[in-house]
Order: sequence, then C-alpha cells, then structure tokens
Amino acid sequence: MSDSSVLDELPGELMMWVLIVSELLVFGAGLLAFMGVRLTDPAGFAEAQSHLHRTGAALNTAVLVTSGFLAAQALRWREAGARGAARLALGAAALLGVVFLWIKGVEYADKAAQDIGWDTHPFFTFYYLLTGFHAAHVVAGVLLLLLVAWKDAPRNIEAGAQFWHMVDLVWVLLFPVVYLLG
Repeated sequence: MSDSSVLDELPGELMMWVLIVSELLVFGAGLLAFMGVRLTDPAGFAEAQSHLHRTGAALNTAVLVTSGFLAAQALRWREAGARGAARLALGAAALLGVVFLWIKGVEYADKAAQDIGWDTHPFFTFYYLLTGFHAAHVVAGVLLLLLVAWKDAPRNIEAGAQFWHMVDLVWVLLFPVVYLLG
C-alpha cells in the first residue's frame, strides 16, 4: 500500500493551489450573482452591456492567453537551462499584463467620460466589481512574474505561472459572461 495521496500528485505548490481555489470560488460566486441579477432585468443588462468595448475585451483575452503561454514557456526554458530566455519570457508576460491593464484603463476612462459609474445600473456594479477585482489580480500577477524573473528558480517560476494561469482562467470566464452573453 502506498503512502502517497492525490495532493502529492498536484504539480506546483500546495498553498498556491489553496489560494487559486479560494480565488476561483470568490470569482465564481461573483459570476453566479451577476447571472442571477441579470435574470431580473435582462433588457436593462443588455442595454448596459452595449456600452462595453467587446473588441478591446477580445484583444485583452488574446493578450492574457499569450502572456500565460510565455509564463509556461519560461518554466520549460528554465528547466532546460536557458535562464536568459526564461527571464525574458517572464518579463514579456509581465509586460503583456501591463498592456492588459492599459486597455482596461482605456475602457474605464471611456465609461467615466460617458458618466457611467458603479451605481449607474446593477450591471455596472458587477462590471466594476468583477473586472476591478480581476485587474487587482493582474497587478499582483505582474509583480509576481517580475519577482520570479529575478528569483528564477524553477519552483518559483512554477508558482508564479500557476497564479498567472488562474488570472488567465478568470478572464476567460469573465469575458464571455460580462461582455458577450445577452
């Protein structure tokens, strides 16, 4: 009989998985609440949603997915001994995180110019809560990627990539629910 458990088979750090699962539960609860409230006012939500920048959000999806690929590639390169390439990939992944934030900032500025705030409609309350909370995770992820580029042990890169993939996953869920579903 073996003493190993399912937890021993998880790649990466256990505590990072605990953080990821807890964050996914928070975002999941927010998305469920968003969809539940949407049922009470589908026409109002559709009209509010028409003020969003779907093209910018789609571009942001491509930016984050590319960034996630670079974070994963950094681990492969570091494990293969290509330390410089790994650091460059982590820096590029972090830079793409900044690009994501810039695009999101342009969208927020446009909403402000239209005098659309969190209290304009329940749609925008959820929009700002969900996308703002996600943006805070992007900031944390960018800082984490830069930190692991500096302290670039494979174990560190793996933990940073784990967190960054969670940020990607959340956006891949937020994008269709907030921007596309009508």
